[in-house]
Amino acid sequence: MSAPATLGIAAVGTIAPPAPRPPQTLEAAAKQFEALMIEQFLKEARGDEGGWMGSGEETGNATAAAVAEEQFAQALAQSGGFGLSAHIVASLSAREK
Repeated sequence: MSAPATLGIAAVGTIAPPAPRPPQTLEAAAKQFEALMIEQFLKEARGDEGGWMGSGEETGNATAAAVAEEQFAQALAQSGGFGLSAHIVASLSAREK
């Protein structure tokens, strides 16, 4: 007996989102970098150990949390964040002079 055919079902789930545009300015690049750093801090703080109540089952909340962390990190970085982006811009601008 032959295996059942899957008509592109796996392909639907593998569609990648469009790649983000590269930053146009030093300030934008520094803020993007700071947002990535903040997002990593948030991911480490939340952790992904054991799923729901330590059962190892994934309920989909991890995906929602990851999206929320990314959006929060970007918003935080755009509003000043930890001040890392301003420090990077000042440091690199001083080298150009």
